[in-house]
Amino acid sequence: MRKAYVTGAGGVVGSHFVEYLKRNGYEVVGSYFTPTTDIAEIDPSIKLFELDVRDHAKMMDWIGEYLPDVIYHFAAQSRPVPSWDDPYYTMEVNVGGTVGLLEAVKAARAAHPGYDPKVIAISSSAIYGDALKNYTIDNLPDETCPLLPLHPYGVSKAAEDLLCYQYYKNFGIQAIRIRLFNCTGKNKDQDITGDFAKRAVELSRIGGNVLRVGNLSAKRAILDVRDLCSALLILDQKGVAGEAYNICSSHIFPMTHVVECLEQVTGIHFVLERDPKLFRPADEPLYAGNCDKMKALGWVEKYQYADTIEATYQYWKRKLA
Repeated sequence: MRKAYVTGAGGVVGSHFVEYLKRNGYEVVGSYFTPTTDIAEIDPSIKLFELDVRDHAKMMDWIGEYLPDVIYHFAAQSRPVPSWDDPYYTMEVNVGGTVGLLEAVKAARAAHPGYDPKVIAISSSAIYGDALKNYTIDNLPDETCPLLPLHPYGVSKAAEDLLCYQYYKNFGIQAIRIRLFNCTGKNKDQDITGDFAKRAVELSRIGGNVLRVGNLSAKRAILDVRDLCSALLILDQKGVAGEAYNICSSHIFPMTHVVECLEQVTGIHFVLERDPKLFRPADEPLYAGNCDKMKALGWVEKYQYADTIEATYQYWKRKLA
């Protein structure tokens, strides 16, 4: 049985993925620190423990003890806005935490001849930053897109990406870099999918139909976390060490589609009210990526956005009951 270790198991991706790994026959252990989801909802048979990735000594001890065959590194300060408020913390977690993990793997390989795990790290499309303005829907950014991040979070993820490449080149660590575009899951509430779904549940309770919105003309490709999980598993099986892979939905649509899908699920015809607080100072008209490299490994997207909205709405309906 292949042994997997997941950092950031208390996040949206990690909480889904530890269960996905177990269903696919892995022995899986996850760690968390300041989780952003309710970890009580995770399958209780999965071993979870608290570990701050900034605690390099504990990380080194754990990797040297458990010797996982594959490590999925999701732990991060994962939001751009807080990175402006506290860039020090963002760098300590995202950059320092990645260094600590890679050093732990390096030490375990030295102490145990023949030990050679895969390290699959989730970076972000935010590393492309300003370069994305040069692309169109007919020419989406692939992995050769320049790295021009526009906020401390993006810079920290670019550093994580490059650190994985550096440790691969210098020390032979089997590091694979994931550049993830917009992705959501049923238990995520800090994006348009979760926010709208939660508010739709609240409106349905009071018989309301006024939905406050921001910019709905922007076009996005929003991936279902269940499709991301299948991609992550394929990368353990077929991913090439040292390489970077974009992971993004192929379904690109304007944000009005979010409302349309929500109306289908709820049966509510929403009256849209523009709220200045929900408009961003800078909102890219198009945000999507080319994931042909990932598809060449056999990855197939199974979920439409309507499926994602359905799952998210039903989750928050149960959660808020």
